[in-house]
Amino acid sequence: MKLTISHVTRYRFEAPVPYGLQQLRKTPKATRHQTIEEWKTVVEGGRIDLEYDDHHNNHVHLVRFEKGTQELLIRCEGLVSMVEGHGVVGPHRGPAPLWLYSHETERTKPGPGVRALLKDLEPAENDLARLHGLMAAIHAAVAYEVGASESDWTAEDALSAGRGVCQDHTHVFLAAARRLGYPARYVSGYLMLDDRVEQDAMHAWAEAHVDGLGWVGFDVSNGMSPDQRYVRVATGLDYRDAAPVTGAVFGGAAEALDVQIAVAQQ
Repeated sequence: MKLTISHVTRYRFEAPVPYGLQQLRKTPKATRHQTIEEWKTVVEGGRIDLEYDDHHNNHVHLVRFEKGTQELLIRCEGLVSMVEGHGVVGPHRGPAPLWLYSHETERTKPGPGVRALLKDLEPAENDLARLHGLMAAIHAAVAYEVGASESDWTAEDALSAGRGVCQDHTHVFLAAARRLGYPARYVSGYLMLDDRVEQDAMHAWAEAHVDGLGWVGFDVSNGMSPDQRYVRVATGLDYRDAAPVTGAVFGGAAEALDVQIAVAQQ
């Protein structure tokens, strides 16, 4: 399957921006299940100062704002060939050691909610079955509801509220999986939807490392392991490591953000 992807981010500022710097993580990874046929990143109102691969093996563009700009446009687009992997990514690779993904973060720190979730988890015959059971338990405990959570919510916040979005589902899975002893990581990427092409946000899911299989994906929001419709872009310990854009802007007063994403089969 070949997927065409377009991701446009536009910032508008009330006043000229004297200085701004952003890190972009929007370029898909090359893996045994996905091949990047074409990909380009174009910036208007700024320039790409540097490109590099970080310790999570994410491809990062460092973008500097042009002095005095009031609009920054970032356009990423390309073509990715996908092969079905049934959720299995495979052996761990990259500069970060596997044990790093056993570390908790502020957003994935287990508390009473995670402990209660694990206490009620049904026994399983193997690691894979246990993790699928965990995914189902989180799916039942945290209802998917657009706009129901805040961007800085933790796993415990989502469990307490009983609602959230894919970011929250992923953080809960990471907290619980690591508590069970599995290295686990956050994944951001693109997902081809069956009912529409246009989207307003990237998707997120989790991966856990299973002996004998390597990394295996779990999309709690959709209750399934990723298939060939899922394009992996960035990974990390939680959302911040894999966020499509991080950075800082000085001056410029209020800003307006517009995101347009399109994913379709060629």
